[in-house]
Amino acid sequence: MRQIDVHLKDRDKDTVVRAIKAFEPVDWMIFSVEQQDRTLIRVIMHDGRSQALTDGLQDALKDGRDWRITMAPLEATLPVPEPLKDEEARANLQVLREELLDDVTRDAALNRDFLILSGLSTIVAAIGLNSDGVAAVIGAMVIAPLLGPILGFSLGAGLGNFALLRESTRTLAAGIGAALLVAFLISFLLPLNKESHELMSRAEVRLDGVALALAAGGAAALSMAQGRSAVLVGVMVAAALLPPGAALGLFLGSGEWGLAWRAGMLLLLNITCLILSALIVFRFKNIRPRKWLQQRNADRATWINAGLSTGFLALLIVLIVVLDLGKAVELG
Repeated sequence: MRQIDVHLKDRDKDTVVRAIKAFEPVDWMIFSVEQQDRTLIRVIMHDGRSQALTDGLQDALKDGRDWRITMAPLEATLPVPEPLKDEEARANLQVLREELLDDVTRDAALNRDFLILSGLSTIVAAIGLNSDGVAAVIGAMVIAPLLGPILGFSLGAGLGNFALLRESTRTLAAGIGAALLVAFLISFLLPLNKESHELMSRAEVRLDGVALALAAGGAAALSMAQGRSAVLVGVMVAAALLPPGAALGLFLGSGEWGLAWRAGMLLLLNITCLILSALIVFRFKNIRPRKWLQQRNADRATWINAGLSTGFLALLIVLIVVLDLGKAVELG
């Protein structure tokens, strides 16, 4: 459940109370506050109805001023309230749109810490790949901060939020660029070890790698949409991005252009799969803008989702065909 507090002017109180009653809350109460002409209304809601209530409250207050809605999760309450109907709980059990947007926007921001973590994780990954050290590669994936911009891009498309789309694209490009640069510099310090299975496997494109990227992107989006921690899923996302990126930098620095080309294609293929699967999951979970204020964004989000999904699917098919042709040429 969630506790939703509404801070508002007294003149808007009756309108908000009517909206609250319409959504059948578990409980609600009105508090007097020290500030003149102000009221605090506290509502306890099931998760399944919280998004509908917050949207309804914003509709009710759209013509008002000086109001604020705050939301916080509740661990438990006594007495235990009546549960929602099964179909309602299944349909609506997800994190609030506002909470999801706040979390993803914060993780998708480009800052110094993001670049430092990207560089440090690449150092660990590059050394692990070159020395065939599985533990080091796994450790690098744990600290890599690449989940945020992937989800930010997909959520920005789902909400028609161009600012989030731009920021996420910039952050992802900066993170991958930092990884490539660090791995490229490391290649001058370490002789390339072509006997390393971990390294050479990042120059191969197999169906299991494509499946991993698709599953990672979908699982990350679903975990965030349900309000669950996506930390462990972030390791899967990093597994699809960081090792190929580090391998690409090592191959480029060593002058192995053929291996670098295949590692680069694998990296691009994984990015495409991650974003495509996250786009589909956010759309499936019905994460979209509110209608009354953001009708333009809602319509725009539909076209953005359709365009990006079609484009990434086409790119995915082209990449697979090109890679198959490349293998055929090598074998021939």
